[in-house]
Amino acid sequence: PAVTSPCKILKCNSEFWAATSGSHHLGAEEAPEFCTALRAYAHCTRRTARTCRGDLAYHSAVHGIDDLMVQHNCSKDGPTSQPRLRTLPPGDSQERSDSPEICHYEKSFHKHSATPNYTHCGLFGDPHLRTFTDTFQTCKVQGAWPLIDNNYLNVQVTNTPVLPGSSATATSKLTIIFKSFQECVDQKVYQAEMDELPAAFADGSKNGGDKHGANSLKITEKVSGQHIEIQAKYIGTTIVVRQVGRYLTFAVRMPEEVVNAVEDRDSQGLYLCLRGCPLNQQIDFQTIRSAQATEGRARRKGPSLPAPPEAFTYETATAKCREKLPVEDLYFQSCVFDLLTTGDVNFMLAAYYAFEDVKMLHSNKDKLHLYERTRELAPGNMAPPGTHPTLWVALLCLSWLCLL
Repeated sequence: PAVTSPCKILKCNSEFWAATSGSHHLGAEEAPEFCTALRAYAHCTRRTARTCRGDLAYHSAVHGIDDLMVQHNCSKDGPTSQPRLRTLPPGDSQERSDSPEICHYEKSFHKHSATPNYTHCGLFGDPHLRTFTDTFQTCKVQGAWPLIDNNYLNVQVTNTPVLPGSSATATSKLTIIFKSFQECVDQKVYQAEMDELPAAFADGSKNGGDKHGANSLKITEKVSGQHIEIQAKYIGTTIVVRQVGRYLTFAVRMPEEVVNAVEDRDSQGLYLCLRGCPLNQQIDFQTIRSAQATEGRARRKGPSLPAPPEAFTYETATAKCREKLPVEDLYFQSCVFDLLTTGDVNFMLAAYYAFEDVKMLHSNKDKLHLYERTRELAPGNMAPPGTHPTLWVALLCLSWLCLL
């Protein structure tokens, strides 16, 4: 798909990185050569601006060029002819095991430094989001949304309706951009879509390119067409992407230092894994689940909503989810929610694999399971300990009836 796309930003990227590979060895007197390549890069992006308007890689390149112009004090006016290609020292290759220490996040820490703290974020199902702060949300977020946006990588997902006319959405496309990092990796783009889970980056490579520490970024295919894993050792990050049924799931393990590596956090735009879904995109999971339990599929009856492929009642959905998720935590509840909302049994597997990824990626084993929390109530309105929220509301209603 990348070859036939009218957007040629990847060609611009590869020309620039090819022209400047090894530029970290340049002396100050050779800086104009880098600026010349950078101006050629900018010119290339302008040529493809119209066809790349909606491409995340294009916008990342444009911002990256501006940053590099400032860092290297390059003028926007000047020659744009490509300099000669620079090669790495003899004997250097992508397969060298003695990559620079800076290309291995954990090794770059001194022996007496504190161990880095890792966090986890995941997106699966209809869709359900577990943020880096272990907040669990069910969201609508139809269309394209940024999951991660920091100094090292961008992750964007596209969610589409599961059924025509339904508010249920699931992830149909995923784009990950690993930004160029010192002598470790070139910029790499990974893209996955429904029925298209490649085991390589968009340029066909499986590692970080031609730099000395290229193997600090690698893709491994675990199950063909169903499960890939990306190791970005230079930022201590592991990403798992799966296709379950027709839709994609995403899970990441990342150090807090990398999570929070943004230029200006206060003005940072939406970043779902860090900030969660906007309030107007969140679904009141508790209210809807209560309705599901009491009304089953009755709430879906109506001329505007099509019937799901398979009919689930609350009881049959609960029994089905319990086959894979015996603990009734939020992963179990999201499974029940998705079966009632979509009728697609693959959403049960999505919840199951999401929890399997949590077990593999989360550093705090005491936080694997998340349970529903009651909303904060004003002082004096707290429910008695151990009382189920739904029962408490019912008791309040009864008390008002008695007063009347």
